[in-house]
Amino acid sequence: MLKNIFIGFMALFFMSSFVYAEKTIKEGEYRGGKTATHPTWFKESFLDLDEDVNDATQADKRLVLYFWQPGCPYCSQLWEENFSDPRLVAYFRKNFEIIAINMWGDRDVISVAGKDYSEKSFAAALNIQYTPTLLFFDENKKVIHRLNGYVPPKTFKLSLDFVAKKQEQKGSFGHYASTRKATRKNTSNVEEESFGITVSKGNVSNGQSKLHTEDFFIKALNLDALTQQSEQYLAVFFEEKNCKNCDLLHNKTFQDKTTRQLVKQFKNVQLSRYASTPLTTPKGVKTTVKDWADSLNIAYLPAIVFFNKKGKEVMRIDVQMRSFHIQSVFDYVLTESYKTEPNFQRYISARADKIRATGIDVDIWRY
Repeated sequence: MLKNIFIGFMALFFMSSFVYAEKTIKEGEYRGGKTATHPTWFKESFLDLDEDVNDATQADKRLVLYFWQPGCPYCSQLWEENFSDPRLVAYFRKNFEIIAINMWGDRDVISVAGKDYSEKSFAAALNIQYTPTLLFFDENKKVIHRLNGYVPPKTFKLSLDFVAKKQEQKGSFGHYASTRKATRKNTSNVEEESFGITVSKGNVSNGQSKLHTEDFFIKALNLDALTQQSEQYLAVFFEEKNCKNCDLLHNKTFQDKTTRQLVKQFKNVQLSRYASTPLTTPKGVKTTVKDWADSLNIAYLPAIVFFNKKGKEVMRIDVQMRSFHIQSVFDYVLTESYKTEPNFQRYISARADKIRATGIDVDIWRY
């Protein structure tokens, strides 16, 4: 009897100690969040988008919907860096009217088709995964271009030019970006910059003179066969030489042990974005790297596009991200959470909470 009492006491003691230890774990900190300060020249709107497109058309401009969320440092970066140049502000205001929509907001929105939404249900209907996301409308109330996330000024200006100059009537944005790249390469003495300003090539900051190498890259050009041979997801990296943002990905984000562990669970193929190298796409189409990248509208580099075994694209990163968000995209695909949680922002919020519950800090703004 006494032995049983002793055993019960010890069991209760260890259980209490375990519960106490659980309670003493200090939750990790959340860092890096920042809420954007928006310019005062945003369009005041009742969010009847049919009327807003008509108003923009009458002013000889095009409408832009800007989806943001509180605590989004990439939204702040858009206004603090891209719009820090008064020439870009003047160019934007001359050609566009912009309306801000909080992807978690409750204001009423009437779509161009006359359907009623709240801000958050409208964002969900449009599959807004990253912030900032910018949707560009033409005069026929169609979305002709979409920026899913933050891109640096050079790529951002390329998007503005594409829409302002109505280049969508001539072809895809990917083809337009590729053509502009070729034009700059063929210029012997100067490289084109924004707003007609030119600088000598000697002043252009270059990255490394060859593509980065990683031990998780495999050499393959028949991507259809590659997806059939493995249960792993395929991640296709589009990069180029002399690419500062590619340098950041490899020299910063891929130096992180957690990131590398995630990436190594994929089939990873690296391609030179503008190469004329023949390849077979995950869907079995024979083409070249450049033409495929054009068809995928790849403008920002590095870009990472994820495909399942059937050759279907399931996610992509073709905007500037820091380590936590890049890790989260890989994890989102790897765990197939995209099948059960269609809202990526909800997923990364839950992932951050789970990490912090173990006592580890989450800094969404570090490389």
